Amino acid sequence: MKNRLKVLRAEKNYAQADLAELLAVSRQTVNALEKWKFDPSLPLAFRIAKLFELPIEEIFEDEE
Repeated sequence: MKNRLKVLRAEKNYAQADLAELLAVSRQTVNALEKWKFDPSLPLAFRIAKLFELPIEEIFEDEE
């Protein structure tokens, strides 16, 4: 699943470890999300959207 997570993280000056801590996931999970190798669970997608104060649709995009 495509996403804007890396760009959003950079805009907030968060390291991957910082974002991982804020989302209660591992840094490896953040890395996999940014490389589009992992699709987040719905609860994780909502936590990401809440953290960045954006609708889920503005962060994640279906690859189709």
